Amino acid sequence: MKLFIATTLTAVNLMASSLIQDATNAGLIPIPESKSELLKLIDNPKNPITEKKVQLGKKLFFDPRLSKSGLISCNTCHNLAEGGDDGVSAATGHKWIANPHHLNSPTVYNAVFASSQFWDGRDLDLEKQAQGPIQASPEMAATKEHVVKTVTSMPEYVKDFKKAYGKNVNINFVKITDTIATYERTLVTPSRYDDFLNGCPSALTKLEKKGMKTFIDKGCATCHNGVALGGSMQGFALVAPYKHANLGDFKGDANGLVKTPTLRNITHTAPYFHNGGIWDLKEAIIEMGRIQLGVKINKTEATEIETFLKALDGRKGHVILPMLPASTATTPKPNLN
Repeated sequence: MKLFIATTLTAVNLMASSLIQDATNAGLIPIPESKSELLKLIDNPKNPITEKKVQLGKKLFFDPRLSKSGLISCNTCHNLAEGGDDGVSAATGHKWIANPHHLNSPTVYNAVFASSQFWDGRDLDLEKQAQGPIQASPEMAATKEHVVKTVTSMPEYVKDFKKAYGKNVNINFVKITDTIATYERTLVTPSRYDDFLNGCPSALTKLEKKGMKTFIDKGCATCHNGVALGGSMQGFALVAPYKHANLGDFKGDANGLVKTPTLRNITHTAPYFHNGGIWDLKEAIIEMGRIQLGVKINKTEATEIETFLKALDGRKGHVILPMLPASTATTPKPNLN
C-alpha cells in the first residue's frame, strides 16, 4: 500500500512538473512567494514604497472629497470589496455620466504588474495613471488646484504627509497622486495558481490542471502571460471582427493596439472586453478564440478553461476602511454641477 501511494504521488508530481514546464515555456510567471522578491516587482525606485506612504495613500484612495462632487473616490470605480472594478459596462462618474467612449473600468488589483495603464496604454506606470481619472470630466472632474486645496485644508493630512515624506514636503498634485499609486502598488492577490507554479502540485485540482493545459494549448497564453497574465499592448480582433465592436468608438492606440486585461480575479470583473460587451465568461473565452486566435473553442473546452480561470481568484484579505480627516472651514465644498 505504501509503495502504491508513493508511486501515485510520484506520478502526480511528474505530471505537475510537466505542466509547470509547459506554463514556463508559455511565459506564465507566478507572483513570488518571497516578500523581498515581490517588492522588487512592485516597487518604484522613483517612488519607493514605505508603510507610512501606503497608509496615507489608502486614505486618499478612499476619500471622495478629492472629486468635484465630493461623492466619487478612486474606490468608486475600483471597488476593492468586489473585483477592483465597478461591475458596469461603462465607467460612470461625475453627474452620472458614462464614459463617452463606453470604456469599461479595469481592475486595480494587480495593475502594478501591467507594462502599461489605460486601455490605450498611454501611461506606463500607476503614478502617471493616478493623475488622469481625478481630472477627467466624466470621472472625478476635479482640478489639480481643488485636490491640493482639499488635502492641505486638513491638518491631519498635512501631518501625515510630513510623516511620510519629511517636514519640508511640498504637498502638490503629483505628490498626492504618487501617494495614491503607492497604495495601489500593494494591491496584489496571489492565488492557488501561483502556489501551483511555485511548486505545490496539490494547489490545483485535476480539472483545474486540465483547464490550464487547454488554456496553454489553445494559445490563450500568447497574450495572457507574464506575472500579470495580460497587461501588454496587443492587436485586437486580429482574425475576425469583435461582435460588439460598435459598442462605443474605442479603436485602440495610434497603432490600433489595445491593452490586454489581466485574467487574475476574472470571475469578479465582469463584464468583459474594453467596452464591457460580454457578461458571461465562457462566452468571452469562445469569442476570444474566434476573433483573436482563429480557433474554435467548443463548449467543453471553454468550460475547462473557465475552471482554470477560477483558480486565479486571489487572496485579497480584508480591507479595513480608513478613518478620514474631518473637513475644515477651508475645505472646498461639494459641487454637483
